[in-house]
Amino acid sequence: MSIRLSEDEAWAVVEAARTGMLTTLRADGRPVTLPVWFVALERAVYCQTPTRAKKLARIRQDPRASFLVERGDRWTELVGVHLEGSAEIVDDDEVCRQVRRALDEKYEGLGVPRSAPSETKARYAQSAVIRFVPDGKILTWDNARLDV
Repeated sequence: MSIRLSEDEAWAVVEAARTGMLTTLRADGRPVTLPVWFVALERAVYCQTPTRAKKLARIRQDPRASFLVERGDRWTELVGVHLEGSAEIVDDDEVCRQVRRALDEKYEGLGVPRSAPSETKARYAQSAVIRFVPDGKILTWDNARLDV
């Protein structure tokens, strides 16, 4: 029995996930994996990050990236989707507005709290949008499909 998900099932898992793990590469090739809030639009993953975030410099240096979502507490509940591809910084203002609206809707009430220090608010006020585009290599698993 296969534990693999179809492409449509994989994207349904991605779309339903709250937090994803975006991996970018340092100049020496070492990976940096960080959690991100994101939206999936037209089978691409979008997130935003402060304009001073180091991941932007890493993406400019080397666009190769990967993206992972997972869920489940018990081994038999584990479901995951790992995508390989490339990341880019979006410079289209309309796409950025669409992504920010979608992020605001998905994470309504969960962002930087009003009580956060002004330095924190200032850091997140200026943000860039990142688009992660998979290259077709999708690794998936759903352990519930195993006959255990």
